[in-house]
Amino acid sequence: MVSFLKALHNMKGEEKMIKKLASYIKDYKKESILTPIFVILEVIMEVIIPLLMSRIIDIGIPNNDINYILRIGIMLTISAIMSLAFGVLSGRFAAKASSGFAKNLRQAMFYKIQDYSFENIDKFSTSSLITRLTTDVTNVQFAYMMIIRILIRGPVMLIASLLMAFSIDARLSSVFLVSIPILGVALFFIAIKAHPKFEKVFKKYDKLNRVVQENVGGIRVVKAYANEKHEEEKFKEVNNEVFTNFKAAEKIIAFNSPIMQFVIYFSVLIISWIGARFIIGGTLQTGELSSLITYAWQILMSLMLLSMVFVMVIMAQSSAERIIEVLDEEPTIKNKDKAIKTIKDGSITFENVSFAYSDEKDPNKYALKDINLEIKSGETIGIIGGTGSSKSTLVQLIPRLYDASKGAVKVGGVNVKDYDIESLRDSVAMVLQKNVLFSGTIAENLRWGNKNADEEELVNACKLAQADGFIQEFPAKYETKIEQGGTNVSGGQRQRICIARALLKKPKILILDDSTSAVDTKTDSYIRKAFREEIPNTTKIIIAQRVTSIEDADRIIVLDEGKINGIGTSEELLKTNEIYREVYNSQMKGGEDDE
Repeated sequence: MVSFLKALHNMKGEEKMIKKLASYIKDYKKESILTPIFVILEVIMEVIIPLLMSRIIDIGIPNNDINYILRIGIMLTISAIMSLAFGVLSGRFAAKASSGFAKNLRQAMFYKIQDYSFENIDKFSTSSLITRLTTDVTNVQFAYMMIIRILIRGPVMLIASLLMAFSIDARLSSVFLVSIPILGVALFFIAIKAHPKFEKVFKKYDKLNRVVQENVGGIRVVKAYANEKHEEEKFKEVNNEVFTNFKAAEKIIAFNSPIMQFVIYFSVLIISWIGARFIIGGTLQTGELSSLITYAWQILMSLMLLSMVFVMVIMAQSSAERIIEVLDEEPTIKNKDKAIKTIKDGSITFENVSFAYSDEKDPNKYALKDINLEIKSGETIGIIGGTGSSKSTLVQLIPRLYDASKGAVKVGGVNVKDYDIESLRDSVAMVLQKNVLFSGTIAENLRWGNKNADEEELVNACKLAQADGFIQEFPAKYETKIEQGGTNVSGGQRQRICIARALLKKPKILILDDSTSAVDTKTDSYIRKAFREEIPNTTKIIIAQRVTSIEDADRIIVLDEGKINGIGTSEELLKTNEIYREVYNSQMKGGEDDE
């Protein structure tokens, strides 16, 4: 009873999944309808051909009736040409419908991912999302093409061939009534066993994509450390896992073809043996037996086609479930109804804020604990702390990249959860630790900050970020092409371009998350000087490991294990805060030794 209820639940889930996927056919309904129509017409022509052949063998040739043979021969030729034409049309419409369906699916998934919060992305992982957008969508695309073409062709051919066979001789054709159910039961058991195996395969594909993505993205580090052998071993291990799981699934599927061929060949053998005796007995003609054998082969072909669809659908079912997971995932950060779109100023308030990266209820496992903080609009705030002190986590709550688990974060006196997300993030420019540049020109990358910025605005932002100098040295200047990942510019140059991009937003709040670590101290001081003089009304939050990067800030926050350990100017913290004093002394002493 429990198994039955579980199966019923799964059927309801699959029905819901099919309805969801079907909604993405959209503009390709016409092609999806025309494809099976042309498939049916193609099958009708193919089924007529053996019947016409039997007429020529049983009537035209014995009676030596040339006119009859010619007349039937012309009909035969026309049927063959029409069958070919209908086949071509069904193929064209199926290709357009399936590729359009895949396009809509990929687009819907990509758009949905754009609405995801960092928490949603953490849940799936980047490599898994890439697999779902590529491999899984391709599997579903092929399955859909086979469903609207082959899945229609198979049953129609099966039924039509059976009807024609029964019209010729019901006794002989009754063999199929035994063989087809046997095949159906065999295919059912194969499906039950194979589906869980394919689910494992696609999880391993996620892992494989992650390994490849990490290796290709960090290939320079791999080569710098001469660590190719380690990477090869890592890839070999996950590649073997994919192979092992796929082999296990394919071993089950492999039973499909031999079982089907054995049953059908045995059926054809029985028909041929009994049919030969009927011909001798005068109850069956040679042409009729020939047609029966042809229909038997058509039944075989239709079952082979159904078998192909069956295998593809088993594979695609796992992919479809993974796609639906992406489409059904609800963003953890959403706009409220009547969200506020105007941000008054860059003041920031943290009221009893605690944060955990999951639904963790244990207070000891919070990344941030009981943060209370007031930042005035236009202030420059430095943040310093050891690795794992949650410096980045703290600032990511301001533009709602994550939401506070407890307490409230306010910008301009309003809870960030009450703002329109796009308006909030337009007012908060953030340069993350990992500085990402996209393929395109420097100018195109800069205009991510403001797509309507003119050349003068680009140059001004780059001057503030101390980037204009090195850009002018490139032959193509602002039209210099950036390679994928920004590999043709240095780390410091990449950081300065990213800072300029953020400045083009003309934000009320500017957050630099350790984003001047790759520039020298002199350039760093020029950037901070430009900020003080050119954007005094913008609230500036600078996370840094170097004391010199935040020494002249209005206030410095010292974080330790997710808690505020101290707040004040550099001079005040040197007197009152042991952590800051240790960092300051160790860095300044190191600087003196270098001199």
